Amino acid sequence: MDFLLLSLLVGSVWFFNKREQLRRIQLLAGVLGQFQVEKMMETVADGYLRALGEKDTERAQQVWNMLEQAEITLSGQIHAFVDAVAALSAEQTRFSTLPLALPYATRAFPSATADLRALLRVHCAGVERLVRNETGLSQKDKAFMFTAELLLLQHSCHWFCRSKAVASARMMAKHQTPHAQLLASVSESTRVAYLKLVG
Repeated sequence: MDFLLLSLLVGSVWFFNKREQLRRIQLLAGVLGQFQVEKMMETVADGYLRALGEKDTERAQQVWNMLEQAEITLSGQIHAFVDAVAALSAEQTRFSTLPLALPYATRAFPSATADLRALLRVHCAGVERLVRNETGLSQKDKAFMFTAELLLLQHSCHWFCRSKAVASARMMAKHQTPHAQLLASVSESTRVAYLKLVG
């Protein structure tokens, strides 16, 4: 009897969790699908690899020059995406900052929540600062930090859709990069603002 009750409880938690996650995935995909953010992220990341792997200095510089426009375009797409998410309600964009996903966690633990709208604004500002290269980073250092900013943005989107644990596991599986390393690699302004929102 105890096993049956436990099975029902686990099954209920799984069902309601999946339902909430599907709602968030559909919400974010619906907004993101209007823009070329993912495509441009891939273009920029591939361009960095090409520029860094190019042995001919002149050809490498040509790639870096082309990447400047790609970064500007990507920044504009991210800005438009963030503006579109900003039009959603707080109820739609609030998510749990607990490590694991629990159904109705935003209602049960309101102090352990964050607003995706505010978090995306942090990422957008970080990307825009790097496009302007306010601190005068070398092309290589800028590429490294820009990549970290983009991956942390991706992590936040996965966190909103699923959970922090799933987002971090995906980042390790796809990019072999722990969440802590991402945080250490972004700009200090991004890191401070990010931690203020999600802890």
